[in-house]
Amino acid sequence: MNTASHPNTRPTGRITGSALLTAALFAATACGAGTTDAGAGSGSGGAGEHLRIAVGVDASYAPFFVAGAEGLWAKHGVDVDLVQFAKGGEGVDALNAGQVQMAGNSDATTIGLLGQNPDLRSLLVYEDSGRYLKVVLAPDVKSPSEIRKMAVVPGLSELAATRFLESKGIKPGSVEFVTADPAEIPALTKKGDVDAYVLWEPWPAKGAELGLRIQETTGDYGLSYQHWLLSTSSWLKDHKDVAAKVAAALAEAARKTESDPQAAAQATQDAAKIPTAQTVNAVKEIDFAVRDFTAEDLKGYEDTARFYSDTGKLKARPDVTRAVQRGWLSDNTEVSR
Repeated sequence: MNTASHPNTRPTGRITGSALLTAALFAATACGAGTTDAGAGSGSGGAGEHLRIAVGVDASYAPFFVAGAEGLWAKHGVDVDLVQFAKGGEGVDALNAGQVQMAGNSDATTIGLLGQNPDLRSLLVYEDSGRYLKVVLAPDVKSPSEIRKMAVVPGLSELAATRFLESKGIKPGSVEFVTADPAEIPALTKKGDVDAYVLWEPWPAKGAELGLRIQETTGDYGLSYQHWLLSTSSWLKDHKDVAAKVAAALAEAARKTESDPQAAAQATQDAAKIPTAQTVNAVKEIDFAVRDFTAEDLKGYEDTARFYSDTGKLKARPDVTRAVQRGWLSDNTEVSR
């Protein structure tokens, strides 16, 4: 609710307003002579320049699905196909490889990929939340001090797990991090293979269904995340106007998501088979709004960059100032004016 901040894909067919292409098809076309468009989604009406946007498989991507269902891509003059990836980092990899032209992804995960993707550019924020990610403990773990293993997904999940342990006075190095796919983690915790995890919905709710215990949100220990709209400097050089149209459509879709959660839930269910209740709850926990970057945002991004370099996950500190295009939104669109 707006108050102010792999190659595992979901195989789908054509959907109203956009098209979700499977990663298998994507990989096949990418390995051939370039990529192959599947055509415009019916919500785009074939109007405007065609592009592909990488998104994830949870309700936090609702504005993209709303833009398709409400015909907002076509209204703003673009023809969009959406490609779903199980992990946000895979969508960024597809962007870097030229298989998609834009992507939505979390700030923390993207910052961790800047070293290997120096061409990445972050254009705007379209969501903020300190409530959507939650800490989940196994039933027999009575206190965070009893955690010996945590399941993580590289990027935002791992950063959130590290900050959780630090907030409890636990040295992260004393806890073993076990990398796994999000869908596997609740079951691993139920089996006792790991003691805890920090993930976005629906995986905390799935854990609760298995008898796991939701301990707290990341906001309870001072951690929020954002989602960025991403592209590459090479593509933007000749397509700045197209990116601006995508930003305008996404801004309108974000407002619609906030004002009509039921419509957003229906669009997300139709597009990505996500139960409507998940999206309705997500709108309560996420602030959907397209906006520019602030000085406070940049401080947080630098802190995340230090996390990657100080923990040795990256040899060099990611160059956040090069990637984050502060002022791009106001310079190129009417959204923030």
